[in-house]
Amino acid sequence: MEEEVKNRDLKNKSIFSKLKESVDDKEEQLEILSTFVRLAILVWSGGILTLAYIKLPPAFGVPEQKLDPTFIASVFTGVLATFGVQAAKKSGESSSNGGGISKEDMERLIESAAQTAPSQTIRVEQGPIRFENSETIIKPVPTDPPKPPYSL
Repeated sequence: MEEEVKNRDLKNKSIFSKLKESVDDKEEQLEILSTFVRLAILVWSGGILTLAYIKLPPAFGVPEQKLDPTFIASVFTGVLATFGVQAAKKSGESSSNGGGISKEDMERLIESAAQTAPSQTIRVEQGPIRFENSETIIKPVPTDPPKPPYSL
């Protein structure tokens, strides 16, 4: 009988009161609450970003929104960063490992590719690049004008 009363009390309580009862430490309660808030913001910003790039069918009755997704994208990446997810570095930005592949890994990949198929690999370490042919190819230039196919 007492279990039924407890079950009814649990059903009538809000999420926050259930959270207070299940976790005793106030810091843990705030941490859980902040995680839920960050998840809600992540879902919201992800939904808005999705709607900015897709066109919904007219059957939904949602008019097309013309908005600049820059702010929402910054909110989205900021919330992702709080969870430990970071965007990859662009090729122009300096990074310690050259985009995620070390020199040893690259050399190992080149060796394995050379063993699987006959091919030539060109590895460029510095620019500028100049391609030259070992022999110069000279096409003869005609000195006489071409003769017409007809005669007068």
